[in-house]
Amino acid sequence: MRRRERAARGKVPTGRRARPFLKALAAVTAAVALLAGCTARPLLEPGTGRLQVITTTGILADLVRNVGGDRVDVASIVPDGADPHTYEPTLRDARNVVYADVAFSNYALLEEHNVIKTLDANLSKDAADVSLVEESAKYAAELIPLVENVHLDTVWLGLRAEGSGAQYGADRGSDVLIQATGATGPGNVYAYLTGTFGDTDVYFDSSDGFDAGSGYRDDTATLPAEAHTHLSWAFTEPGVYTLTLRARLKVDDTAPPVDLGQATYTFAVGVNPHEAGIPGATVLDEGHADLTADLDGGGMDVRYDPGGGGEFTQKRYRADQVVIDVPNKAVEEIPGDSQYRFLGRPGHQVYQLAQAVLGKHVHGEIDPHLWQNVRNVEAYVKLIRDTLIAKDPSGAAGYRARTAAYLDRLDGLDRYVRGTVAKIPPADRNLVTTHDAFAYLAQAYGVTVAGFVTPNPAAEPSLADRRRLADTIRNLHVKAVFLEPNLRSRSSELTQVAAEAHIRVCPIYGDTFDSRAPSYVQMMRFNADSLLACLGT
Repeated sequence: MRRRERAARGKVPTGRRARPFLKALAAVTAAVALLAGCTARPLLEPGTGRLQVITTTGILADLVRNVGGDRVDVASIVPDGADPHTYEPTLRDARNVVYADVAFSNYALLEEHNVIKTLDANLSKDAADVSLVEESAKYAAELIPLVENVHLDTVWLGLRAEGSGAQYGADRGSDVLIQATGATGPGNVYAYLTGTFGDTDVYFDSSDGFDAGSGYRDDTATLPAEAHTHLSWAFTEPGVYTLTLRARLKVDDTAPPVDLGQATYTFAVGVNPHEAGIPGATVLDEGHADLTADLDGGGMDVRYDPGGGGEFTQKRYRADQVVIDVPNKAVEEIPGDSQYRFLGRPGHQVYQLAQAVLGKHVHGEIDPHLWQNVRNVEAYVKLIRDTLIAKDPSGAAGYRARTAAYLDRLDGLDRYVRGTVAKIPPADRNLVTTHDAFAYLAQAYGVTVAGFVTPNPAAEPSLADRRRLADTIRNLHVKAVFLEPNLRSRSSELTQVAAEAHIRVCPIYGDTFDSRAPSYVQMMRFNADSLLACLGT
């Protein structure tokens, strides 16, 4: 079986036994940092007399600096300008984790799973490790369920790992391996993910068989527990297909995988789904469905929400009770981009169930972007204060004083954002963007998230996609669309539709900083100002 062509990524050891290896690299890494000059990202060092703090993102690092002042050194794993959903940690990042006294992650599955694994596997057992979303309810943070309502013309099909696996000792660093072990049908079947910047990651590919000798390494999707991921599913010929998936739980890097069971799923591709050979089967032809590994009960099944919102408690089926419909209207031409060559020649047709949301989108049940509501960040700051005081009691007075001053500043920021958005007429507070990161901003400050560019990132937007977006802009009298600067390279369709509608394309910040918005306070003020400037005139 051939290996998939994927972008080269720096892989790091993630087991507890990796720590001595990383410490041996510390001197080399430090020397490299000196050669890199003043633009090098911060390195944590033991013996400075200051707390060494690692965070997963730059936003969290900024909050820690405001609370910790000169009593802390802070480094973030995900650099400014990078996407926390997809960033792959390096040896430098893992080396920083080794020397950390305190670690702060956002979690709620915001960060790429390898970021969390690198953090948990290399962090000292004596270090404090805080997942801010999970702890934020202590200080009354408001959490929003992640209910997805992208409506497609076909079923929206993903993968899910349901349950905690606690009986096996699983935690947030554990892996659920969903492996394709066999397929039948008149053509080839592929399941793949399109990243934020258009790169593709092929999870299942029947064209070259399935290799049991390698542990199905090249036909394996990896998820954390209690997580869901979107995928595109492509079929090269019409007919009835089956795909057999097996689920295994890998508690840590040293434990043998636990077999959870397998199931065979049936797809009706361009043919009548009621003639697929499963009498009385439920046909999944709309809404949101996941092929699901059950960590607590064992086996694989299907979780289904016919309304498409992601409320998977509504329906649950055995694999042999359903047929997944891939209708003739799902025919797409293979794009010319070389990333899609595994599907066949550009211009040839495949039957495709769309990924629905652009980018690597592994997530749980809670929207993780809490910081778009300033009040939630106040809860984060209080948790950071408590953690630093517990680790460094002699600095308690300073931590409390800096926290009080920063909370006053955040109160002013909250009033500023609220007052600025309030100047926009309510009918004009419609946000059209490419990234689903602004539900908290919308709820807290009276903005409506009105739409996205296209539901299908795996193919060129269709005329229908463009028409829907144009209709949204026209019917709501949308005055501007908004792009995150770090996602501008994938914004051509939204930019073109905006130009045709003679409306502005304006910046907004979601997950990361840059030189125009180098801190949390500046980022939120920038967003408020941008909304007013572009929607309020």
